[in-house]
Amino acid sequence: MNYKELLKEITDRLKATNVPEAESDAWRLFEGITGFDRGTLFLKGNDEVSDGAMLEKAREWTQKRLTGCPVQYIIGYQTFCGFDFEVSPDTLIPRFDTEILAETVAQEASGKNVLDMCTGTGCILISVAKLADTGCAVGCDVSEKAVELAERNAKRNGVASKTSFFTGDLFDALKGTEYENFKFDIIVSNPPYIRSADIETLSPTVRDFEPRSALDGTEDGLWFYRRITKDATYSLADNGLLAFETGCDQGNDVSEIMKENGFSDVRIIKDYAGLDRIVIGKKEK
Repeated sequence: MNYKELLKEITDRLKATNVPEAESDAWRLFEGITGFDRGTLFLKGNDEVSDGAMLEKAREWTQKRLTGCPVQYIIGYQTFCGFDFEVSPDTLIPRFDTEILAETVAQEASGKNVLDMCTGTGCILISVAKLADTGCAVGCDVSEKAVELAERNAKRNGVASKTSFFTGDLFDALKGTEYENFKFDIIVSNPPYIRSADIETLSPTVRDFEPRSALDGTEDGLWFYRRITKDATYSLADNGLLAFETGCDQGNDVSEIMKENGFSDVRIIKDYAGLDRIVIGKKEK
C-alpha cells in the first residue's frame, strides 16, 4: 500500500459510515499519522508505506473515529488563532467561533493584566498573550487536569514565563495566591452555557466525549454568567473590561446580567454567521 492508498482507505472507511466531514477528518488523521503536508503527499504519495506500526496506527485511529471520538482527541491537538494547542478529554476542544473572543480581547490587551476564568486548554489566554503585549496573564479552572494541560500549552507556545494558572472554583482559585486581591484590567471567560435539558440534543461527538462539566450551564444556561459577573466586580480595576462568549440566543440575557451588576457600554458582537457570540462591557468607577 502506498501513501495515497492509505489516505483513500481512511477516507473510504469514514465515508462508508457517514462520518461528518469525512474527507477533512481523514486528512487530519493521515497528517497526524504520517507527518505529511499536502506537498509531501504530492511528492511521496506513490511510495510504499513500509512502516507496519504506521499502518497499525492508521487503522486504530480510524476505528476510534468511527466510534464518534472527535478527531482532535485522537491526534491530540487543535489549531486556534493560528497556534497549536494540546487537547484531551479533560477539556473542551477549542472552537473556531471562540477565536472571535480571543481576538476581541487581544485588541484591548496591550499592556493590560488579563484573567481568563474557566480557562480549559488555556487557548484564549495564551492566544491573547501571544497576540498582544500583555502584562500578567492568569487562568483559572476547577479541573486540575485542565490547569496542567493549560500549563503545557503555555510552554508549547512560548508564553510560560508570562502566564500563571490556578485550580479552584471560579474566583476561589485565586485565594492564597498573589492575585487574591489583584485588580485585573480584563476578565475574559467562555464558561459552560448549554442548558442542562439541551445536553442530550447535542451531537454524540460532543455529548458523549467532551466533559459535561465544561458544557452544562445549569437549568437556564446562565448560572456561570451570573456568578462570574457578580464576582468580577471585585477583581476588575475601574473601567476594566469583562468579556464573555455566549450561546447564540443568550446575548441579550447576558447583557442584562452585566448591566444589573453595574457594567456600562455593554455590547454584543456577532460571529461570522451573524449570531450573537460575544458580550463585552466596562466596569463603572
